[in-house]
Amino acid sequence: MSRPARGLELFVSEELIVGIDLGTTNSLVAVCDAHGPRILGAGGAMVPSVVRYPAAAGEALVVGEAAKRDATLFPVRTVSSVKRLMGRSATDAAGDAAYLSYEVVAGERGAARVRIPAGEGVPERVLSPEEVSAAVLRELKSRAEAALGRAVSKAVITVPAYFDDAQRQATRVAGRLAGLEVVRLVPEPTAAALAYGIGLPRAGAKPASVMVYDLGGGTFDVSVLRLTPGEGDEPFFFQALAVGGDSHLGGDDFDHALTGVMKREVLALLGLAPDSTLDPATTKALVEFAERVKIRLSDAANASVRIDLGERVYERVFTREEFEALVSPMVERTILAAQRTLEQAREALAGEEISAVVLVGGSTRVPLVRRRVREAFGMEPYTALNPDEVVALGASVQASLLGGARSGALLLDVLPLSLGVETQGGAVAKLIMRNSTVPARAREMFSTSVDGQTSIRLSVYQGEREMAADCRKLGEFHVSGLPPMPAGVPQLEVVFAVDANGVLNVSATERRSGRRAGLQVIPTHGLSQSEVERIERESLLHAREDMTRHRVVDLIVNGKLDLKWIGERLAKHRAELDAAYVGELESRVASLREMIDSAERDWRSVDPSKMHQAKEALDRASMRLQEVAITQSLREQPRKL
Repeated sequence: MSRPARGLELFVSEELIVGIDLGTTNSLVAVCDAHGPRILGAGGAMVPSVVRYPAAAGEALVVGEAAKRDATLFPVRTVSSVKRLMGRSATDAAGDAAYLSYEVVAGERGAARVRIPAGEGVPERVLSPEEVSAAVLRELKSRAEAALGRAVSKAVITVPAYFDDAQRQATRVAGRLAGLEVVRLVPEPTAAALAYGIGLPRAGAKPASVMVYDLGGGTFDVSVLRLTPGEGDEPFFFQALAVGGDSHLGGDDFDHALTGVMKREVLALLGLAPDSTLDPATTKALVEFAERVKIRLSDAANASVRIDLGERVYERVFTREEFEALVSPMVERTILAAQRTLEQAREALAGEEISAVVLVGGSTRVPLVRRRVREAFGMEPYTALNPDEVVALGASVQASLLGGARSGALLLDVLPLSLGVETQGGAVAKLIMRNSTVPARAREMFSTSVDGQTSIRLSVYQGEREMAADCRKLGEFHVSGLPPMPAGVPQLEVVFAVDANGVLNVSATERRSGRRAGLQVIPTHGLSQSEVERIERESLLHAREDMTRHRVVDLIVNGKLDLKWIGERLAKHRAELDAAYVGELESRVASLREMIDSAERDWRSVDPSKMHQAKEALDRASMRLQEVAITQSLREQPRKL
């Protein structure tokens, strides 16, 4: 297979494509240029994957740290860990509901949806996980544009290696709703291996095989990959040999284990029945305390909790031993999955042993996880890379190569689950087996089982079991208009094609009649094409209105701060100012306050440009007041001897 002809100079991409790690707990955006891969954004750069929806007309959507910080104040309006709902049904998500402060309901085709209650002038909203994730992606897009000083429209987004077709397509839809063209979906462990490989020496390097153990906030992935160095300065060539994991196991589950203990003890302290339900704010608070305890116990032997419940106070000290006993069964599940995946890769490894186990994901900071990985695989796990950032950095490397390379492929990923169609009697005929390298294509011939059949229904499934009832249904379509023929005579050619993103397309052709049908499989629990188009139409239809509303909300917030500051200083220093100047200030204050009051009642009632001008005029007029206040403050300072 040919490889890219250029090496590190590929980082100077001909088109800008960013790399995004859309995580359960936190998300990041990165770019790779001539200086190498780097995380974009101010401060810690990580954006908590948390979204708060407005409680009243005029309030803005809040994404990230601010939404997370005030989650207990707005529990039913703050959505977190929504990645665990992507591409899943409401029934699938029932196990998480007890630990979520917001309500999960069933939408179209039983898909999991988030219900945000009505507020003051705000109607009730039922949102898909894709829409919530799109809000996080828009925030990342905005941060990247601010850091780079140019528009960002394309991205490589990472997904858990064990995400099925429905979950992968849901991620693509979220990117589309955020205004991003998703040029590639890259499995998170593969992205981590990319970042890992960038730092490896090329001179005299030999092919190496590594296992990437990725335990994040909501998902666990493990991949075995072979890294083959290119000639000269060419980048490493990565081939995934096997993938495994659990798309519903991660740090959130560690938090839930601790939350369950605290909830039982709180209910007992309050004299309530063990099956009683706590209010959303208390539930959210317990989950947050559990997360802090988990983080604390990664560095200390003990962690204390104190919660004021009003009439009672809940106090508790958790030990690391107690925590490890709670989460040990979950950690063992990850070890078993990793061992199974390594066993599946044995044939491709041809007797070669893995040379490193790379730890990825914030949950790998838990000492028990590192200890069990060390014991299970007989080597010290590789932890030199920041486990929170490595996936985003790897995604940016792939984004750069896609933007600058003209031929060849750097990555060869594999399909996490087998794909097939339901046959007579409810069995599944697999066309593409798990761990097949993608892109992949397969075809097979089928026929009818009933005389005179004029249409054939094809149900597409994903999974490893032999019966359709034990696999995940992805969708179905019909080949209709067939001429009546005896059973077994029609020749139906079915073709499965999986692209580099792991997205499945299915087509079927009846050879004798020429009738054909096909589809890009619409996940049973994802958004239909019409739903996606509706959401996009609505976003375009209301784009100008939404931008104006956002501007007015910002002016209200900043204007109120100005009024507070000026009012306090005017009250203190009025006697030191001439009457005409005081009158001018009071007039401008009254004018801006009137606009703010009107905007809070109905944001449409004000002209944002005039409101901005009024605020700027007041700011300029208040400069003399500011000078007087500063001078007086200096006078009041005690003199130094």
